[in-house]
Amino acid sequence: MLKKVPHTYVIVFSIIILAAILTWVIPPGKYVEETVVIDGQEQTTLTFYYEDDLPAGYELDSQVQTWQVLSALFNGFVRQSNIIVFILMIGGAFWIMNQTRAIDVGIMSFLKYARKLESNPAMRRIGVDNVIIVMIMLLFSSFGAIFGMSEETIAFVIILIPLAISMGYDSITGVCMVYIAAHLGFAGAILNPFTIGIAQGLAGIPLFSGIEYRLFAWVVINIVGIAFVLRYVSRIRKNPKSSIMYEEDSYWRKRRLQTPMTLPIIRPGWRGWCMAWYCWC
Repeated sequence: MLKKVPHTYVIVFSIIILAAILTWVIPPGKYVEETVVIDGQEQTTLTFYYEDDLPAGYELDSQVQTWQVLSALFNGFVRQSNIIVFILMIGGAFWIMNQTRAIDVGIMSFLKYARKLESNPAMRRIGVDNVIIVMIMLLFSSFGAIFGMSEETIAFVIILIPLAISMGYDSITGVCMVYIAAHLGFAGAILNPFTIGIAQGLAGIPLFSGIEYRLFAWVVINIVGIAFVLRYVSRIRKNPKSSIMYEEDSYWRKRRLQTPMTLPIIRPGWRGWCMAWYCWC
């Protein structure tokens, strides 16, 4: 018998109940804004103090009463309304881009441009396949870092896996170029509204401040991640049988030998994705 996951509202309300109970168990404390001098400049920091160590003039909020649990959702909406509206706007913008297939058209145009690099002698010397993999991973990593794209990249796997197999690699390479790349960017979170936006809003610090550090972290994360993928594809290129997906990918390798690789035109709606898959097959 399969067990269903509780409804989202049930999970959220259960967390509220648990948090209310914990206020009676965990020693109370409070974050206090303090102005400190660092390198001759005044900066505002948040410091946590337990109840007995609170500076003069600061008091703790009273312990949560039973009836206050029922108003927790409403109070949360009121206190963090700016974050909620921001997420709704970002989600709506991404929904529009997804429904109009603007991202799909851009991806296909990018792949067409990438294939034209084969005519460049310098690119052939470096390795056109390596350049294409790096460019595609950077593209999806940017989506993850800026838009917070994550599981939405699954839709593009049906395009990149056949592309990876046609280049002499395996289906894992296709997944890495899309899914892994997006999560590398998601971890870097340059302007990710679903992590940085929410966290900084809750902490009460300027929205998207500290972008220099996150940009540096994004670069480092991508260098490590892309280097790992390039090392993997190099091994698969030398010995395709070393891939754990070698047998599963044999069908697609035969199809690639029988038909030349062409880039499909993706039209809006699920029929467009079906047509794209049919063209690749």
